[in-house]
Amino acid sequence: MSELDFFGHIIDGAEVESVDGGRFDVWNPWTQEVWAQAALGSAEDASRAIASSRKAFDDGPWPRMGRVERANAIHKLADLMEARVDDLARLDTTNMAKPFAQAKHDVARSVWNFRFFADHQRDNVGEVYPMDSGHHSYSEFGPAGVVAAISPWNFPLMMASWKIAPAIAWGNTCIIKPSEDTPASVTLLGRLALEAGLPPGVLNVLNGHGAPAGSSLTGDDRVDRVTFTGSSVTGKHVMASAATHLAPVSLELGGKGANIVFGDADLDNAVYWAVEAIFRNSGQICLAGSRLFVQAGIWDEFMDRFKGAAEALTIGDPFDPATRFSALASRKHFDKVASYVESVELEGGKILTGGVDDSGKWLVRPTIIADLPLTGRAYCEEIFGPVCVVNKFESEGEVVRLANDTRYGLNAMLFTENLSRAHRVASKLRAGTVWVNCFFIRDLRTPFGGVGDSGVGREGGNFSREFFTEPKAIVMQIDR
Repeated sequence: MSELDFFGHIIDGAEVESVDGGRFDVWNPWTQEVWAQAALGSAEDASRAIASSRKAFDDGPWPRMGRVERANAIHKLADLMEARVDDLARLDTTNMAKPFAQAKHDVARSVWNFRFFADHQRDNVGEVYPMDSGHHSYSEFGPAGVVAAISPWNFPLMMASWKIAPAIAWGNTCIIKPSEDTPASVTLLGRLALEAGLPPGVLNVLNGHGAPAGSSLTGDDRVDRVTFTGSSVTGKHVMASAATHLAPVSLELGGKGANIVFGDADLDNAVYWAVEAIFRNSGQICLAGSRLFVQAGIWDEFMDRFKGAAEALTIGDPFDPATRFSALASRKHFDKVASYVESVELEGGKILTGGVDDSGKWLVRPTIIADLPLTGRAYCEEIFGPVCVVNKFESEGEVVRLANDTRYGLNAMLFTENLSRAHRVASKLRAGTVWVNCFFIRDLRTPFGGVGDSGVGREGGNFSREFFTEPKAIVMQIDR
């Protein structure tokens, strides 16, 4: 055990063990071996992390720092991340079998999250509201306080940075609890924050399980904001916990994204993005295009190309530069995804390609399903794996109805060369984000979030500013 890497909590300016010395194993899903241990957070560890962040907010320099100075500090953290790109990416690849090239891409996006929000808070300081009554009104956006952030295992560093960056940029202090499956890269981020000179308590990292570590954060009345990304079921518990002390919540939850390919689509482009949308990261993306609708006139050609592209993906060791697809992130998750695949034929569906790999790896091959009834589990429920259910459609009205017939509403995609149709259909789709002729492209100024079981609230640009600050109106009489 002494040879294993160790990832502690980052609390109050130091990396520490849990109060009771508890640890848990961290697995490499490709080798199926324990490669590290992490500190196992208890309610007491959560409490001391909150106390540290509370003190840093109430008495420390961070919320009172000039905006340029705070931006410079965050840019220094981003510089350190860029200098350690390979190290950060290597941790995510080891921790969840994400292909190394994709993990490096995630680090670059994480760096951009910090740089964007550092500059955004520097340059977006308030608004003025002219009045005709001899008064002058303006707004201020002051930090809200202590932020509890809980991030998922599918994009360990990137999703954590999406929460941390706006929180600390706007002058809050933050406690991040990464998933117990993937604590490594976020712990290294915490170490880099200390190296960058962020004051103690500005960014604390609490490792451990959803209970007691996560629930102790969300239910504590010393916490002013709660932001969570994860399953819809857990999101409901997080919202209920935060409601006990009326802490505002931002929840980005599950998805069952519709991907619509019209008959006039550029097929090369549509096939490329259909593959990316469901098989990138082994399908472990809340935004995955897991329900694919193809117009009848191009069904045969599209399906031949899509099936061929799925089968051409190089599967293997995530550190092999040729690998584009690898194992699922944990044994528990593999069992879940496999159970969906194994139920397809029992429900009347047909597996066109893919299925559960028989090598003993935690691997479900890129899987395409057809002929599944619209009541099938794999069609209705979020699988969070490389499983795509394909349906044929005839008309625009029909496919809009099918796409919206879900309790989720995180995102959708559509492929067409008809400009009017693109605008018309995008406006009718019940989703927080609609991509037209592309996928996974982000502008950090735009709102991000979902409707229905996909979440509550929006983040990004001014939407993050609204959530992570306490907007204040100031009204002055000036006619005397």
